[in-house]
Amino acid sequence: MGSTKQEYLDNAQLDCYATNGSSTLGYSCNGQRNSCSTFLTFRSQTSYQSPYQIANLLNADASNISTINGVANGSRVPVFDLVLVPVSCSCSGYYYQHNASYTLISDGETYFITANNTYQGLSTCQALMAQNPYDSRNLSVGDKLVIPLRCACPTVNQTASGFKYLLSYLVATGDDFDAIAQRFGTDSQSIMDANNLSSSSVIYPFTTLLVPLKTEPSKEDLVNPPPPPSPPPPPSPAASSDKGSSNKKWIGIGIGIGVGVLAICGVLFWFLCWRRPERKPIPQGPKIAESPSDALVSSEIRSVIGSLVLYKIQELERATGSFGEDHRIKGSVYRAVINGDSAAVKRLKGDVSNEIDILKHANHSNVIRLSGCCLDEGNTYLVYEFAERGSLSDWLHRMKDWSGSSHLGWRQRVRIALDVADGLNYLHNYTNPPYVHKNLKSSNILLDGELRAKLSNFGLARRVEDWEGPQLTRHVVGTQGYLAPEYVGHGLITPKMDVFAFGVVMLELVSGKEATFATEGDEKKEVLLWLLIGEVLSGEDMRGKLRSFMDPYLRNDYPFDLAFAMAQLAMRCVEREPASRPTMTEVFLSLAAIYNSTLDWNPSDFINSGSTINGR
Repeated sequence: MGSTKQEYLDNAQLDCYATNGSSTLGYSCNGQRNSCSTFLTFRSQTSYQSPYQIANLLNADASNISTINGVANGSRVPVFDLVLVPVSCSCSGYYYQHNASYTLISDGETYFITANNTYQGLSTCQALMAQNPYDSRNLSVGDKLVIPLRCACPTVNQTASGFKYLLSYLVATGDDFDAIAQRFGTDSQSIMDANNLSSSSVIYPFTTLLVPLKTEPSKEDLVNPPPPPSPPPPPSPAASSDKGSSNKKWIGIGIGIGVGVLAICGVLFWFLCWRRPERKPIPQGPKIAESPSDALVSSEIRSVIGSLVLYKIQELERATGSFGEDHRIKGSVYRAVINGDSAAVKRLKGDVSNEIDILKHANHSNVIRLSGCCLDEGNTYLVYEFAERGSLSDWLHRMKDWSGSSHLGWRQRVRIALDVADGLNYLHNYTNPPYVHKNLKSSNILLDGELRAKLSNFGLARRVEDWEGPQLTRHVVGTQGYLAPEYVGHGLITPKMDVFAFGVVMLELVSGKEATFATEGDEKKEVLLWLLIGEVLSGEDMRGKLRSFMDPYLRNDYPFDLAFAMAQLAMRCVEREPASRPTMTEVFLSLAAIYNSTLDWNPSDFINSGSTINGR
């Protein structure tokens, strides 16, 4: 093996059956030695939180993990925290590896899932297929797999430069070469050289980067990482396809998240995140001068109108039949026809400059579009795109019948959840400044003609100027059942309150229940939906309890393992402690994986949805 550098995977791990070259099978035995001590990284999952559990999974020493991470052997590492794992690395044929073993515990597990989900990209499906005797399309519960984990030893040149270790690092949200180098006290050029990359290279999720180190890593590298860089703007498809066309260092965002048995597809994330559906034009009228009555409207509203179309009240009256009952959608929202196209008109009182300011700058297919407004005698009329199918709340709670014509199927529910996560991720990371919605609930999620979800009602949204400093308020408003505990108890406003509310929405999608509901029987009491999921996914017979929890209108026509994964993800989102909840980026990636696996699911292949994920 003559190469002095290791070849980066370049996303080849996603296609298990393609001829991808040797990089998918492991790092070449090109080091100065055939074996060495090294370090893996691993992110704590629900099923692997203690040093003992992680050691069993990775065939490592629990006491060494405890010592280097400063965690007692029996203690639990917070979910998604980075863990250092000391291991030995040796040549096996042409490739370095550290061998672990894993016994399949579910009918739905495949080589792809084991490599990318359970082991978070520390191995590949190609390496598992090459080193195990089992047919990749016919794996069975109880099969014991050899898991070759990706590791490497320093080359002669790296040793001469003073590097003693090559740490296998799992790429995380917000990372770039500089951030990783700063975290581990090395330099970005050495990382690029070790992986045969350049500053313009694209780095994908579910792959490892080798990080050359001159000294052992320590828990300080984990406890006190450098502040993450601001999220990069989405690249254009052309830029993303040509690695040499940009000088920016950026990565595909994502991390393997333990949300049950699911297949993770980085290609889907790439498609969903960067190649959004083209937005349809919204009906507009001519721009006009303000009428005298507009002087009654606050200067704050007029200052944010900007380029929005300004309608006359007479135009909107004609468009809505003088705001007649036959045009009323709900409350003060009316259906309008403007220039032959449908729109929604909402009548508001008071200062609505905040909502106007947010929506006039928002440009995302999962955020409702605002096209114009009207100022008349102290009222503000906002003109939005029309969502033909109404609210998610209506579909889940008020329009059901057993014919199947007015309830959502499993694929539609997962698609809606993914759309909402995409919209929230956009608000949290890609608007300038970022925003917290603060009022997410199923009635504020609208569905268009294709049942694609759109976030609406931004009247309570809050601008977040400084992510490092939490904001507090004494004025707690919102809908019971969706409000995060830290907001109700202390008025704490962070993006994690949106994550909590989204967890409740996911539970609505899974169960068909409302966020708050009354129990049946003589002694009726109000129940919070988010408090139930912990009882469902704990103790004995979790599968049976989850089946009872699922929406009966699905008629068992859903892939159980993916429903379990979605319920687990929802449970993480509604954790009491904000720090224990995932970010919206993490949630979005997990749902992209679930949706991708849902597309592979064929109801005719399963009876009572016993298993869900086909081998890839």
